[in-house]
Amino acid sequence: MNDKNRFNIESLGAPQFKSPLKLSTVKGDHIFNFVSESNKLVFNLSMEHYNHCLKTGEQPLCLEKAGPRQQIFFDTANTTAAIVTCGGLCPGINNVIRGLVMALHYFYGVKKIVGIPYGYEGLNPEKGHELIELTPDKVKDIHQFGGTFLGSSRGAQDVSIMVDTLEKNKIDMLFAIGGDGTLKGVNAIGEEISKRNAKISVVGIPKTIDNDIDLIDESFGFETAFDVASSILRDAHNEATGAYNGISIIKLMGRDSGFIAASAALAMPVVNFVLIPEMDFTMKGEDGFLEVLGKRLQKKKHAVIVVAEGAGQQLFQDNEVVKDASGNIQHKDIGIFLKEKITEHFEEKSPVTIKYIDPSYIIRCAPANSSDSVYCSRLAYHAVHGAMAGKTKFVASRVNNSYVYAPISDVTKKRKKIDLEGEFWFSVLQSTGQPFFLG
Repeated sequence: MNDKNRFNIESLGAPQFKSPLKLSTVKGDHIFNFVSESNKLVFNLSMEHYNHCLKTGEQPLCLEKAGPRQQIFFDTANTTAAIVTCGGLCPGINNVIRGLVMALHYFYGVKKIVGIPYGYEGLNPEKGHELIELTPDKVKDIHQFGGTFLGSSRGAQDVSIMVDTLEKNKIDMLFAIGGDGTLKGVNAIGEEISKRNAKISVVGIPKTIDNDIDLIDESFGFETAFDVASSILRDAHNEATGAYNGISIIKLMGRDSGFIAASAALAMPVVNFVLIPEMDFTMKGEDGFLEVLGKRLQKKKHAVIVVAEGAGQQLFQDNEVVKDASGNIQHKDIGIFLKEKITEHFEEKSPVTIKYIDPSYIIRCAPANSSDSVYCSRLAYHAVHGAMAGKTKFVASRVNNSYVYAPISDVTKKRKKIDLEGEFWFSVLQSTGQPFFLG
């Protein structure tokens, strides 16, 4: 049975101010309407769930529709907003920063907007980072560049100290742009704010290049990532075909989920093998990877292999778990491993020429493409609308192709992964021609 209140968004209190946005409440007047609090969108769109609700009378699980509210919580003339970016780099971060500043300044008239430098470190005075004043003029061109205008860092800081810093600087709303760890961090900040009965809104904007945030359709930057990777795969294919038994191995991002590797292979259908964290495979044996690769070389005299960074970790004998400052497991280098094992396997039978390519940091620092740029701006606008209405501990996101607000606690419960029985992965297998199982 569904908990009908599962996706309810917490609020700082009843909105007391009229929105400065000159919008409508009447349909048919060709002016965008304010979004009502009662405007919900059904989460599970399947006919099976629809029939179940009809039969049982159960209310379907719904998400709040994102958008501007007619009544807002904050007095815009006396509001201070802050923006922080955390974790690894990703295309589109600067687009989101720009969108937030422009929406706060021009939509709502917020005069004081500050940037928190170098991630959550910037909220710890001991680190010595000064807050950065953000104005439309300062951020107007940053969307043309990759990286983050504010700088980033990994690792947690003391939550109590961070909230002290927010209160000391009289910050009313905090926008945190980041992935799983960042979102859990800002949710913890929100919990501490609630304990103090402070009136500070905390908002997450999901950023993970791996596209592994649960529930949401897609994280920003992901589409640019596999777009940039596609041209690299094309060139890697040219390298492979330029030598007898030529092999190109391209390692792409994807610690726990293989969405970039799989999507890039579909976008540039010259790939013969895609190895992702969700699948188990063996190197040796009748149906093992090396045997299937050998058959491919016998037939076509070249092969292109795309491997996600988290794939094949079960193949390493050293199972010692090492984590980075964000708590992510630091995986062994599967790209180098594949290169060595392939070389060993074929050196006596039929020597191969291997080119190993790791373009990860080039991809991470690329500016957002047009599609991601549109997405980033819209996420930023919806985040601002939600914060101004006094909502807190939520993410602005897209679910079922509609913009909604979802509780941070729900999108961070687990990582999104490729369904090996799903149509998406089947499409990858059809494109590459690789078998369902490798060993």
